[in-house]
Amino acid sequence: MSDLTDMGYLDGNAAAGLLSELFAVDVTSARGRCAHCGDIAVVARARVYPNDHGLVLRCSICGDVLAKAVEEPGRVCIDLRGLEWLELAVE
Repeated sequence: MSDLTDMGYLDGNAAAGLLSELFAVDVTSARGRCAHCGDIAVVARARVYPNDHGLVLRCSICGDVLAKAVEEPGRVCIDLRGLEWLELAVE
C-alpha cells in the first residue's frame, strides 16, 4: 500500500477493498459522526493513511482518528472509537 498521494493520504474510497471484505454493504457511502469535532460525513470523505499492516481513517475536517483497521493472518481488527456513530444503508 505504498501508492500515496503527494499529501501522504488517500481519500476514504481507498478503504473500500478491505472494508468490503467485512461488511455486506458499501461502507464508503456510510455516514458517521466524528467524536472529536462532530462533523457528519460519508466514509469516502475521510483521509486514509495506508501501510503494510492496514490503514488509519482520519476526519477530513479536524484530522482526528476516526477508525483503524489492522490486517493479521486470518483476521482483521477494527477500532471505531473515533466515531460517535456509523450509519449503514441496508436494502
